Amino acid sequence: MQTLQYQRAVSDFKKILAIEPKNEQVRGQMVATQKLIRKIEFEKAIEKEDEESPVKACLDIIADRACEVEKDYAGPQLQKQDDGKLSITLEFVEGMIQWFKDGKKLPKRYVWEIVLGAHDQFVKEQSLVDVPIAEGVTVDVIGDVHGQYYDVLHLFSLTGKPSEKHYLLMNGDLVDRGSWSMEVILTAFAYKWLYPKYMYINRGNHEAKEMNRAYGFEGEAKHKHGEQTYKLFTHVFTAMPLATLISPTQPPSPKVRKNPILSAEGRKRFFVVHGGLFSKDEVTLDDIRKIPRIGKQPGQNGLMSELLWTDPQEQPGRGPSKRGLGISFGPDVTKRWCELNKVTGIIRSHEVRQDGYQIEHDGLCTTVFSAPNYVDQGGNKGAFIRIDAAGTEEYFQFEAQPHPPMKPMAYMQGGLGNLMSM
Repeated sequence: MQTLQYQRAVSDFKKILAIEPKNEQVRGQMVATQKLIRKIEFEKAIEKEDEESPVKACLDIIADRACEVEKDYAGPQLQKQDDGKLSITLEFVEGMIQWFKDGKKLPKRYVWEIVLGAHDQFVKEQSLVDVPIAEGVTVDVIGDVHGQYYDVLHLFSLTGKPSEKHYLLMNGDLVDRGSWSMEVILTAFAYKWLYPKYMYINRGNHEAKEMNRAYGFEGEAKHKHGEQTYKLFTHVFTAMPLATLISPTQPPSPKVRKNPILSAEGRKRFFVVHGGLFSKDEVTLDDIRKIPRIGKQPGQNGLMSELLWTDPQEQPGRGPSKRGLGISFGPDVTKRWCELNKVTGIIRSHEVRQDGYQIEHDGLCTTVFSAPNYVDQGGNKGAFIRIDAAGTEEYFQFEAQPHPPMKPMAYMQGGLGNLMSM
């Protein structure tokens, strides 16, 4: 079930029931999984992902004036330009954040404009985005936030908003699990539209159709803004970059550890990706830049899947993933890859860490996770990493914040509420 292989899960359930015919918990999970299989098959039969993309479909609906803002809407307003198009301002973003905090929804038209605005920026970026950090600039790397909106608000109060001197990089898994995924993703996308050179967002394994179907975002998006909005998100998620290369432009401090791996110019470089490294050693940064991603789901193998799904392990070499998808890679794999690509270190997310972060693989691999008290029961801290122009890293931790009385995964479909490790 966790790796979305539902037919095999049903087969396993049947074997358990042959041994324990009175196990009603397993029987209920089997029935729920069978219903989900039928739902997926039905949707595939009628979907066929239209000839035109959801982006074009939404633009056509807007052009036909068939998605107008309701007259009684009294919230923050996008600005109308002379050509009739809508534009975003910092005043709108700040008003939207408070609007969401008060438990209110945006009009569907504004949701579409924000997602389309972010899409226009994503498609200009390569699958690996290069972000140089000039003198006086810092960048904060944020791990999984998983729809925990009230924790994200606290996190942004600590990082500050993106600006000319301070960039933000969200490292995937903005949605699913938490029950405010829509508010989280719209806030991030609004900043991307407003500040495309200061706000960066990597794709995670949960920015994918199959995961959204199983872990809540599909249900939430449809509930709050309808089927067409969900289709728009599924396509725009495919346009998100897969990794980011942070390149400080100043020489590293003399205080850094001996013999760090530096670029040809003697500078530090950090490879930021949601999951991790690959099933083979020879993958280069250029190989990642050239990955065709737009319109594509990660699948269960290949470079895109490995970028989004793999995890580090303590043992040397490579091993099977505890997730049942992707691989695990050891410290020797990390060292060889960093030396090949002149990368000082890998920053990745994808896994809970009790302290919010963990430095692994002899300092070459750091995991950062930014959803404190994950799904209201993890008990973990959240964290983010700040990097300056010399490549100095600082680690900041924070605790979970109170939120309105709604349980995590409130929009999860099919009763599959116990899948916690993905």
